[in-house]
Amino acid sequence: MREPIAPTAVDAEPAAVTDRLTGPRVEVPSSVLGQIAASGAEVRAGALERMAASRDWWPLAIGWATRGQVPARPAAVVRPTTVEQVAAVLDACCTARVPVTPVAGRSGVCGGSIPVFGGVALDCTGLVQGLRVDETSLVADVPAGLFGPDVESALRATGSGYTLGHWPQSMDLSTVGGWLACRSAGQYSTRYGKIEDMVVGLQVVLADGRVVETEGRAPRAATGPNLSQLFVGSEGVLGVITGARLRVHPVPPAEGRRAFGFDRFVDGLDACRLIMRRGATPAVLRLYEPAASGRSFEHGDTCVLVVLDEADPALLAATLSVVDDECRTARRLGDHLVDRWLANRNDVSALAPLWRSGVVVDTAEVAGHWGTLPRPAEEVVAALTTLPGTPTTVVNRPPRLPSREPQPRPYELGELAERHVLGDRLGLAPHHLADPDRLHDVALLARLQVDADPRQLERFWGPPAFPATFTRHDFKVGGRAEYFLTLPEGKKWNGSWKFTAVNPISSFEARDGEDNAGDENMPASMKFTFETTPTGSRMIIVTRFSSIEAMEQTIPGMEEGLRAAMPQLDALLAEPVPSAARA
Repeated sequence: MREPIAPTAVDAEPAAVTDRLTGPRVEVPSSVLGQIAASGAEVRAGALERMAASRDWWPLAIGWATRGQVPARPAAVVRPTTVEQVAAVLDACCTARVPVTPVAGRSGVCGGSIPVFGGVALDCTGLVQGLRVDETSLVADVPAGLFGPDVESALRATGSGYTLGHWPQSMDLSTVGGWLACRSAGQYSTRYGKIEDMVVGLQVVLADGRVVETEGRAPRAATGPNLSQLFVGSEGVLGVITGARLRVHPVPPAEGRRAFGFDRFVDGLDACRLIMRRGATPAVLRLYEPAASGRSFEHGDTCVLVVLDEADPALLAATLSVVDDECRTARRLGDHLVDRWLANRNDVSALAPLWRSGVVVDTAEVAGHWGTLPRPAEEVVAALTTLPGTPTTVVNRPPRLPSREPQPRPYELGELAERHVLGDRLGLAPHHLADPDRLHDVALLARLQVDADPRQLERFWGPPAFPATFTRHDFKVGGRAEYFLTLPEGKKWNGSWKFTAVNPISSFEARDGEDNAGDENMPASMKFTFETTPTGSRMIIVTRFSSIEAMEQTIPGMEEGLRAAMPQLDALLAEPVPSAARA
């Protein structure tokens, strides 16, 4: 039986691994684990199994793995093999208020399968029994735990041979349930559609253990909303998909390939539009701008268009005739370029080594109407290459980057891409536009939110000579923080904040000193802002006083206190954020 594949090793023994993400973690009572085990589902609570279920292919987690960290571990991993076991697990956890995170191949690149609240990681890769094909109706009942290659092998071994036609880049790493939960797109989607176009009906287990089946009894219905499409793309939030009825196709008897070179990217884009406008839907229409054409095909002087189709010979001939006609002004390249694409299309072997060497590799997938595509294709590339340390940016394929040149922070790349893409009303699906250093640097803000353990806050807010003790810390709008500083002679100076604005990970605002009625310089308002710099991070504190006199009276002591207190941050941020911290 196939097992999930991790993107890289974690540089620590399982027992020494720590969680990178912070927040409350829910343990699973032994009575609940016993109830789950009694259903027949396999229960794993070892350090190795919990570590494996703590991450997916999210590139940020690759960098964390080099420090012996994983995103977040579950309390236990449960692996059912039947729908009845899935129902029993969810029923038990729902009753006990234990969070459940469905996982399978863990091939996602956004951290969507990370069990951030602990609890149970529900490993669905054991749901592999029961694939059946209706060769007359061309539908197949497919269990959710089957990996992509196993689905295709089983379909092609049935009768005269069938195919789903779904070929995501994660084909070897992902499962049917993951495709459905994440609304997957495949490389042959121009002909076969995306995964939601293949769904006839679903089997889903709801959070309380009830099993429901959506549609599927007939190819079409007119009796209300399509519940299958409600669950497709819901990523396990609405229920656990345990099986699906999917449309299949006979294995095509014929295949045709083409490769063309266009002088301009916009010309190739227009050719693709006209091909589809005429009703031709070749399985693959993949256009590369010059940088990507050089990297992938050694044709850096042109924009390569790769075309592949598979169909009945008569349909194939008609489709390729339309392709040839609309590409008649382009240069015809060798069809062997399609072979090269096929050989390397799922290669992700460079991802982990690049991130381990400090190189940012990112992908943003964009969907838009034909009329809106040309301008962002040029503007996004132009904007991203203005960032220091971004030697190349390409449309369609990830670039080959030098491993030692200073790199921009991923969230900067994302903000620029969003600015140009969303301005043209396109759909943007960033894969991992966040910054590992930023998350680390602003871990301070997570510590400020520790309502369970304000001891962390005390370690930097009070100067060494005037240590702070917090007696209250309710980090929310309208909440209060109360503390006192112990002076050298033993006296205590009381302070308080009332939070007026909280923007997680970026800033917060508070009124300072409302309880110090005897201090004519109080209250004052403060704004803390956390941002990154090319070399690390910066915390900016802006204080507003009631008068110039109040500011002049307060600034000297405040400056002295901050200069003494702030160096303590380095030691604090060097430590792992406590698991109680709420990011």
